[in-house]
Parts: sequence; C-alpha cells; structure tokens
Amino acid sequence: MKKSYDVIIVGAGVAGCFAALHLPPDRQVLMITKEDITECDSYLAQGGICVLKDPSDYDAFFEDTMKAGHYENRKESVDCMIRSSKGVIEELMGYGVDFARNPDGTLEFTREAAHSTNRILHHEDITGEEITTHLQAAVKKLPNVEIHEHTRMVDLLTEKNRCDGIVLIDEDGKLQVVFASHILLATGGIGGIYENSTNYPSLTGDSLALCLKHDIKLEHLNYVQIHPTTFYSEKKERRFLVSESVRGEGAVLRDKNGERFTDELLPRDLLSAEILKQMAKDHTKYVHLDMTTITKFDIRKRFPHIVQHCLDCGIDPTKEYVPVVPAQHYFMGGIHVDLNSHTSMDHLYASGETCCNGVHGKNRLASNSLLESLVFAKNAAEHMVVIDGQRAWEGRSPRYLKNIDKSLGELSQIYGFDPEQLLDTKDSDEENKQMIWDEIDRENSSN
Repeated sequence: MKKSYDVIIVGAGVAGCFAALHLPPDRQVLMITKEDITECDSYLAQGGICVLKDPSDYDAFFEDTMKAGHYENRKESVDCMIRSSKGVIEELMGYGVDFARNPDGTLEFTREAAHSTNRILHHEDITGEEITTHLQAAVKKLPNVEIHEHTRMVDLLTEKNRCDGIVLIDEDGKLQVVFASHILLATGGIGGIYENSTNYPSLTGDSLALCLKHDIKLEHLNYVQIHPTTFYSEKKERRFLVSESVRGEGAVLRDKNGERFTDELLPRDLLSAEILKQMAKDHTKYVHLDMTTITKFDIRKRFPHIVQHCLDCGIDPTKEYVPVVPAQHYFMGGIHVDLNSHTSMDHLYASGETCCNGVHGKNRLASNSLLESLVFAKNAAEHMVVIDGQRAWEGRSPRYLKNIDKSLGELSQIYGFDPEQLLDTKDSDEENKQMIWDEIDRENSSN
C-alpha cells in the first residue's frame, strides 16, 4: 500500500465499484473493504432495479417515489435519478448484467409494492448479486485500482474543513495513514447496530460515526426503513429477506386464522405497521405470507433462491404459508450530500446507503436503492475529475503533500488522532454505535 493515491474509495459494493469504473485510467485508486469483498448489502438486493422504461412513465415514477417518501424527498435528486436510469441500465448490460427477458427478447418489467406500474428489471431473485458480481469483476480488471480486503477505516484526516485522507488498519493489523486528493465513503447502512436486520452485521455505520466526530453534516439519521417481510426464525442471525416482488406478483398476507388482513402493496413503512398491529392482535411472533396465490408462473423459477431458503427451513411455499416478520432493512438518512455526492467537507464524498442525497425522503420506494447508488456514485466520480481539472488549471497541488513524509507520531499531532486508541477496535465499535444511537434518539425527540 502506498502513502498516497488520487482517490480512496471506502467500500466495494455497487456504489464504490461504479465510482471506480467512472474514474479516468490515469487516476490511482485505493479501494478498501472491511470484510470480504462479497460481504456488502448490494449482494443481498433481491427484487430488482427501477428504470424509466419510456418518457410517458416519468410523472408516475416521480410521483410514486415522492409518495413513498412522504413528500420529504429532494425533488432535484429524484429527477436526477429517474432521468439517469436508462443510461445506467445500458451501462450495466454492457458489463454483462443479465436482466430477465420476455420470450420475444424484450426486457421483462416487474412490479413491487407502491409502484403504479411495472418498471423494475430483475435477474431471478438475486438482482443485487448479479449486478455487484459483474461490477466487481470489472473493477478487478482495472490496473489503476488497488483493492484491499479486511482493511478498515478508523479515522479521517481532516484539517480546516478539508479531508486529506484516512487512517486505516490493514489486513495485518497495522495502523497506516493514507492520503488522497478525494475520498469516497461508500460503507453501506447501519443494520449491524440492530438486533434484527437483513443487513450484514459488519455494517455498523462507521462513516457516520466519523462524520459525527469531525462535524460533517448528517441528515435524518432516524429515517430507518423496516422491511415488512423477512423470514421468521428463532435463531439470532441476519434475517433472510422475502422480496417485495413476491407480493408484487400476487402473494398475500394472512393472519393466524388464514384470513387476508391488509393491502400487500402498501409502502413499506405502512405495511410494516399493519403487520405489527396484526401480530399484536393475534398474539403471534409472525404473520403468514401465502405464495400459493401466485398462479401466472412457477414460483420455483421466478423466485428460486427464496423458495430454496424456505425448503431448507422445512417449509414448501408451493403448498404452505411462509412465516414472516418485519426487520430493519434500509437507511434513508446518512451523510448529507449534494447532487454530486459531495459532503459538507471539501474533497470528501459519500454515496450509496451511507449517504443522504434526498432521493428516498422518509421512506424508500422498492427497488430504487440500487439505481440511486449507481447514479450518484457516477456523479461523484465525474465531479472529482472536474475539480481536478480546475485545480490543475489553477496550478495548485494537494495541500496534504506537505505532510506526506511525516512520521505517524507527527501526523497524529497534526490531524488529532490517538494511534493506540484507534487500534482498540472493540471499544471504538461500541463507542461508534452509541454515538449513532444517541443521534437517532436526539432526532426522534426533536420531532
């Protein structure tokens, strides 16, 4: 690992990878990931990815997104996402992503809850894995990108509202300081701080905690989405998601007596509330999802991985009800960014679930997350190039160059970090979680 790079990307999901793919080949890029490169929530997205399939759907797509978000969305961000969607899909297919098609070869559009029409592309029921796998494969081929797994960011190098790089613990447990002209935080959500979540437990909001520490603007940390239907289990483990597309294709929810009790296509927050209300009424730990009502196709072919998970747990969804319960799923709040994914600190960007660009408002519309991550990660990369061009024209060099050859002790004094404290990750993890919970509680109490 070198002392400096042009760009540091923290995270290797779809946001981090798409940004790397849109940086010029002469930019030297360091990409780090806390766990294995496959341990990111991008892999877990089942349902699909939205797209503006034709101009006539723009108004409805915009309204569906705004309505799901309780009209707290930033309109300019929603507009940017929708208008950029077709180009992003074409790029994905160029990288080899294989979306489902109709018998005549045209793309197959499906529907999920709170969508007024079919506008979602998918690959079986593992769309996120299909997209992420192809993007990661493309990034691995780039000679200008250096990838380090099991490497975690433990601090930001900040001075006078400028980010000069990061402090990290490498795969050998060594503390290192790495400088860069631009830093992109793409570290995912906060599911790891919850007892029940569909997220990987390693996603503990590391970037958010560091932003709190360095007074970088955050937004709506209490905007957390509960997914209505995760597979119920007595085990304490990551909850298996039963995709919204299952309900979009016709599955219904039933109470303990087998009676349907709600509209399955309500926005996620409203449906979760209805399920929790029914559970309290029935004095049960879950409700039933009935997939036998889907008759237009074989669910074993449309949802092979969901069906297999049910079978592995002793339930045949072609004949039996599936026990489901709400669980933490997605984070709409995060690090405040603009349309270029730039934060309130110079040279620091954030994209994906860790940021808040205002697309989702108070509640995310199904299958908008992958699209949002890709659109704004690309914007971040393109903005970095613009800033570099301006700086080159002005004849300016990165300010961190004066510090690049200083010792760890000297750098700790300049940037205000304690090397020994940063190496104690167990204590810092607990401290970070508490910082985030305190901020969530503060926002909840102020509403």
